[in-house]
Amino acid sequence: MQRHQIPAETLEVFTIVNVEEGSRWLWAHCFALYLISCCACFLLYLEYKSISRMRLAYFTSSVSNPSYFTVLVRAIPWSRDESYSGTVTRFFTNFYASSFLSHQIVYRSGSVQKLVTDAGKMCKMLKLTPRELHIGSNSMRCGLCGTTASFSMLPMDAEGDKGRSDFGGSDLRKKESAAALVFFRNRYAASVASQGLQSRNPMSWVTNLSPEPDDMYWSNICVPYRLLWIRKIAILVASMALVAFFIVPVSLTQGLVHLDKLQKTFPFLKGVLKRKAMSQLATGYLPSVVLIIFMYMVPPIMLLFSTLEGSISRSGRKRSACIKVLCFFIWNVFFGNILSGSVIERFSKIFKDVNYLLATAVPSTATFFMTYVLASGWASLSCELMQPFGLLCNLFYRFILRNKDVTTYGTLTFPYHTEVPRILLFGLFGFVYSTLSPLILPFLLVYFSLAYLVYRNQILNVYVTKYQTGGTYWPIVHNATIFSMVLMQIIAMAVFGLKKSTVASSFVIPLIILTLLFNEYCRQRFQPLFRHIPAQILIEMDRQDEQNGKMKEIHQKLTSAYTQFKSSSRTLGDPMPPNHNNCRLEDLEINPGKSPVHLSS
Repeated sequence: MQRHQIPAETLEVFTIVNVEEGSRWLWAHCFALYLISCCACFLLYLEYKSISRMRLAYFTSSVSNPSYFTVLVRAIPWSRDESYSGTVTRFFTNFYASSFLSHQIVYRSGSVQKLVTDAGKMCKMLKLTPRELHIGSNSMRCGLCGTTASFSMLPMDAEGDKGRSDFGGSDLRKKESAAALVFFRNRYAASVASQGLQSRNPMSWVTNLSPEPDDMYWSNICVPYRLLWIRKIAILVASMALVAFFIVPVSLTQGLVHLDKLQKTFPFLKGVLKRKAMSQLATGYLPSVVLIIFMYMVPPIMLLFSTLEGSISRSGRKRSACIKVLCFFIWNVFFGNILSGSVIERFSKIFKDVNYLLATAVPSTATFFMTYVLASGWASLSCELMQPFGLLCNLFYRFILRNKDVTTYGTLTFPYHTEVPRILLFGLFGFVYSTLSPLILPFLLVYFSLAYLVYRNQILNVYVTKYQTGGTYWPIVHNATIFSMVLMQIIAMAVFGLKKSTVASSFVIPLIILTLLFNEYCRQRFQPLFRHIPAQILIEMDRQDEQNGKMKEIHQKLTSAYTQFKSSSRTLGDPMPPNHNNCRLEDLEINPGKSPVHLSS
């Protein structure tokens, strides 16, 4: 179309809306669709292959990883005649006599019970202690009122504490849960036991390869296995309710972009929105800022949902939260903003013509998503560099609590469940609007370039890596990218049909089929490596350790690798950190099951 005053036009001039119906230029968009899809599939294949190779290298390099020898057994049948420990010993001695090494029962000891137990110990110590040492030099000064409070230090009485463990005697069986860590003599036997069905009843003797010691989430292991499916259904319903609840603020936010529709629905806003400054603010950054504020509430809630779901590892909890947050972002940020633009005007017709809705609403919201990339993407990278929350916590500890001990501030771990969904959401924007509104691509290019530098610096120099997952986040990235590509192709097909180019629209159908076939090939070729460890690698590692005489040393360290009632412990084979006196993040958490007493079967 002929445009004489480009600066006075809206950004829709640079979208596919500007192309006339039946124009030959639509074939250029169709060719670009094929080019982008083929390049994306090629890069996805190379990346999947590269990460799979690195995952195999991670397996071979983790020679002393105790999780390869350990199987987590849940839903142990209850017996009136013997304890869970005796049942585990009898079962695995009977069926795995040649490979069974030992086991360790997981005990039920919640955080409240731990505090009560510790308080009872302190009361006993106060009654039995003949003298108290009043310490005045270690008084703590309150930063708000300036008062001091002296405290008393009780001497350690090792002889008096002997035999007073709350976990001894007849109470020990009451604290046992129907879960145990079973240690095997070699890696291959543990892998076979973790993947096989142990009983005629699939709901009993459930086995999984144990996570790393620092990756264990002890409180969820004590949850009865028969209740997990109920929890998952409840969390699914709660997640859907949260998505439905957030569609209301998203619709109101997107309504700010469409002033004409908003004025028709709410006539009292006409006087306020007539001002040029207010209209520019309402249609510019205000919708994105309001949406970002609402979105910051989502990751903590989804992480809580994933915790209640019953994940046995911290990494599994974060992966589950990552998937939930990604689905939430895709529905509320992308589809919510697209649909809400039409909700105000034609709510009753929204589900009658989905193709027409996608073909018209998606290009019209390109301006909003450009602003969203600027407001959310670039601003989030700035906040990531500055760490304002960490700085505020540091100031609170230093000047309010007057705490000068930097080792008590804790450390940070990378928030995968927050950052990975945001990156994949921007990838979705790039795919969908690459052929409809290519003007968004420069903004995304700047974002991804800065994100590479920022996240690389943060992961290497700021965040602390407590455990390794071996690249298990990559299947989430791959599946989200395939979804973005298929959605891009479906929307492009609808737009070509609306522009009365039926031939170009029909040419997209084979591309969709080929993309789905490519995804199925990657799922068959690479995804099994992210579920199980190859037996070939495990057997070769076992033979090498037996030849070098290291197997006996590994067996001796297995029983102390998984310590349920210890706040921090070095993982088997891990080197001593440079500053091992620093507190870690898990040291600041009160995990159910922790106690000063170390238990082993």
